[in-house]
Formats: sequence, C-alpha cells, structure tokens
Amino acid sequence: ITSPVAFDILPLKLHPFSQSTPTGLDCMGWKRRISVPVIADGALDKTALTDDVGSEEDLYEDFRSSNHRYGHPGGGGEQLAINELISDGSVVYAEALWDHVTMDDQELGFKAGDVIEVMDATNKEWWWGRILDSEGWFPASFVRLRVNQDEPMEDYPLKVEGGKEDDSRRFGMGQTTKDQMRTNVINEIISTERDYIKHLKDICEGYIKQCRKRADMFTEEQLKTIFGNIEDIYRCQKKFVKALEKKFNKDHPHLSEVGSCFLEYQTEFQIYSEYCNNHPNACMELSRLTKVNKYVYFFEACRLLQKMIDISLDGFLLTPVQKICKYPLQLAELLKYTNPQHRDFKDVEAALNAMKNVARLINERKRRLENIDKIAQWQSSIEDWEGEDVLVRSSELIYSGELAKISHPQAKSQQRMFFLFDHQLVCCKKDLLRRDILYYKSRINMDDMEILDVEDGKDKDFNISVKNAFKLHCRDTEEVHLFCAKKPEQKQRWLKAFENERRQVQLDQETGFSITEVQKKQAMLNASKQHHAGKPKAVTRPYYDFLMRQKHPTLPTTLPQQQVFMLAEPKRKPSNFWQNISRLTPFRK
Repeated sequence: ITSPVAFDILPLKLHPFSQSTPTGLDCMGWKRRISVPVIADGALDKTALTDDVGSEEDLYEDFRSSNHRYGHPGGGGEQLAINELISDGSVVYAEALWDHVTMDDQELGFKAGDVIEVMDATNKEWWWGRILDSEGWFPASFVRLRVNQDEPMEDYPLKVEGGKEDDSRRFGMGQTTKDQMRTNVINEIISTERDYIKHLKDICEGYIKQCRKRADMFTEEQLKTIFGNIEDIYRCQKKFVKALEKKFNKDHPHLSEVGSCFLEYQTEFQIYSEYCNNHPNACMELSRLTKVNKYVYFFEACRLLQKMIDISLDGFLLTPVQKICKYPLQLAELLKYTNPQHRDFKDVEAALNAMKNVARLINERKRRLENIDKIAQWQSSIEDWEGEDVLVRSSELIYSGELAKISHPQAKSQQRMFFLFDHQLVCCKKDLLRRDILYYKSRINMDDMEILDVEDGKDKDFNISVKNAFKLHCRDTEEVHLFCAKKPEQKQRWLKAFENERRQVQLDQETGFSITEVQKKQAMLNASKQHHAGKPKAVTRPYYDFLMRQKHPTLPTTLPQQQVFMLAEPKRKPSNFWQNISRLTPFRK
C-alpha cells in the first residue's frame, strides 16, 4: 500500500499548482478579500470570486507581498529542533517508511525499515542523511523520526562480513528504560491518532461541507471522486480513538493495553481499501479543477476559514493512505518494547499481524483494480470475440502460454494460445500471417474442472501417444480436454498455475473481493475508446504528472534537481503497494 508518511511528525506539503500560481498566501490580506464571498457558516455568495474580490492580478500581488502564513504545528518548530540537536552534536535517527529508489548519485537510496542518520534537516522537504558509508539527499516525507531517539543503535543489528547480523553488541535493556521506551511509543500512538482525527474533521467540515453548498461548482459525483469515502473513515476513526483512550493509562502509559483495539477494528479498517483505490482519481480530478483559478481560491478560502495548517487539499487527502500503512510500523515498535510477560504482549503481537494483513489486502485490491484496465484492453484487441466479457467473471490473469489442444473424435492437434484467468481459461488462435493478432476460439469454465496429470505414453481416452500432457475433466458432463506442452517444465508451470487459480478463487471468496459493475463497465468503455482510435494511444501518466508538479525544494546548485516520480506514492518493489503487473506482459502485442 500505498505509501506511508509520518504526517503527524513531519507533514507533507504539496502544492499542485503551477509556478505561475501563488503558493505563499497572505493570510491577513487573503481573509480580508474573501470575507465578502465566503460566509463563516460555509455559505458562499453567488458573486464570489469575481469583481467583488478584485482582479486575479491584485490577488496575486497581495499573495506575493505577503509575509504572513499559517504556521505548521510541529512542522517548522520541530524542524528547527532537529537542526539544533544536530548542531549540538546529537545524533538524530529516522526510519524509512518505504523504498526510495536512487535516481541520482547524490540521492540516498534505501529500503523500508532502514535506519537513517539525519545530518541536515534545513530544507523542509529534502534532508541530507547517511546510511553506513553512503550519504545523500532524500525526501523527508519518506521517513519517520524514531520515537526513541535516545535508544542506542546497538539495539539495531549490525552487518558484519558475510552479510550476517552481529548480535555481539546487543544487550538487555533495563526494565525502567524499556518501560520509558514503551511509554514513548504509546504516547505517539495516542497523540498522532488525535492529530489524525483533527485532519479528518477539517477535511469533512472545512472542505466537503463548503463544497456541498456550491452546487454551481461541484456535482455530487465530483465530490465522491475527490473525497471518496473519507467521511466513513472519519466516523470509523472517531470510534477507534475513543477505544484507544479507554485503554490508555494516563498515570502509567507503559501499562496501557491497546493491542485489543486494533484487533477489534481490523475488519473496519478495510474501508481504507476503497479510499486508496480511488486516490489516484481524486488527484487527477483535483489537477483538472485547479487549472481554473476560482477553484484554487475557493479551496484556499476553505482552508483559511477552518484555520487549517498550511497544506494544500491534495496533501490532506493523502493522509488516510499514509495512516493505514503507518499502523504496522507503530505496532512493530510497540511490540519491540513490550515484555513477553506484559498483559498486552499477545494482543500487540496479534494486532501487528492483523494490521499487516489489512495493509496486504489493500495492496492486493489496489493491484487487482489496476489489472482490470489491462484485461479490458487485452479483450478489445482480440478479434471475433464472442460471449460475455472476461471481466464479468474474472479480474486476474494467472498464466498464459501456447499449448497443443487435442480434440475428439479424430484426436486432431491444434496449436492455440491459452489465457488462464480466475474462473475461466480462454483459448485463442494466432493469425497465420500476423502472429501478433489473436482470434477468439473458445473458453472453459474452470469452476467445473479438475486437473489430471497424464503420464508420457499412449492415452487410453484419445488412443494416441502423448508427451508433457495434462487433462481438464468436467465433473458434471464428463467432458475431457487434453493438452500437451512442448517441454516438461512448461507442463509443470501450467499445473502450478491451475493450483494458483483455485487458490485465488478461494481467497477472493474468503476476503469478499469483488469488482463493481461500474468499474467493469468503465474499464470496458475506456478500452473500447482506445481500440476504436485505430492505433494504441500514447501512454499518459496524469497521476504521475500531477505529483511531479508538486512544489520541489530548492536544493544547492551542486545538486541536480531530479524529478521525483510519485512523491506521495513512490516506486515500490513488485511485492508492495505500487507494484508493476509484469504478469500481464502477454497483453502487449
């Protein structure tokens, strides 16, 4: 999943506007000018953002001449404190929340979980750090300051020759010290949860409430796209934080038993899946709207009226994506400082596994929803398609390859391309001249089939000699399909793929995964438009382009300002949130 950022430690400041649009806003002057169109209770005058507020050029001059800005609670002050610690000779450590792919030799690459020594935090968005012998710039939003800065690095395993961990420097931590460490983590969980509730409340009351009063600017469909189900998340989190506070021991925080709260709400946290899946759509819609100045001014007016910190709307909308991915990190740290004899130990251990599963489920659903567009595009490229769309029953390509299909009664062998999806196996024929063109031939319902391994030699059913063969046998009709691979290893891959297909179907049933009819229809509509264009359209990356337009820090002239793709959702290794779907390679013509 997406991609966690310790928002409540170092808020991510994103500005989706181009450089010609002011980002340093004058609070006093801005409030003075918007006091006419925007009313305190959220109503907005119909003449808002027109002549009554002056020209856009006047507004721009006010913004440029401004020195007043809303402060960043825990932002600038904390940043100053970090630099003071560094200048005093103290060592400040941060933990990587996700992988940072090195794009330049002056950038510091790391993987999620790495501990980084922060050497310079002067710039709010790019810090200078060190890991072992490597130093470089890295995005501050990619890391989370360690709660226990006083914890000795000896507690972290050291790498020695041979790549093994050196446990010789590990030592038992005193009970008092460990209790203090646990207190720090508990306090962080409680405080960040309260901050998070404040952010969600600001979004719901500061933005959504105002937008709904401007039917001339926003449709309900637009609001659903921009804000997703964040109101449901707000309601869920309010109940969750109340449960946490009931378990919080104010006099002795280290005795707090919070693990059960995460276990209780693990199922409800799955609502984040819908939000994370919609987040790219929200960013694209915001990118489109903020090309019009009146929307830029309106969103800023909402922020100021709600007295929200100086972060643009897209930054606030990123917080739920960050939060759900941060829980496993917090619980892992809590477990680290919880003695096995502690009454909370087993619950924290179980909660850590539960929240990892929630994040894994969200990651998987995200990947699957990204796949349906690829599947729809693939189907639109198949000639002579018959019957229902693949997406009616399937959402995942399990495996694909070429096999010889042997049919009754003449036991005729035909070379065909097969695509194994969940629930069905689609058979296609290659064009004799243009081998990149496929024609639809048939499909097999996998829900009714059992897989039979066939030994090399003469097959009794078909009365022919076979090699590297297997059968699909229909339990209801006794129909049998015989297939032969060219090599033994290809046969084994197919047998494994059939096992994976059944496992995927069972997992979907257990987790309740499904694709809505609206999502299916939209995917097929998009694929149809692309197909009728006559040739494949150039691949567009509006979501990435949107994120690349975020405000980039001014770095030293000696450091090239490399573009960072997906500042909010960075590149991930294939097994994580933003993984590539390389298994869909056969879809490329």
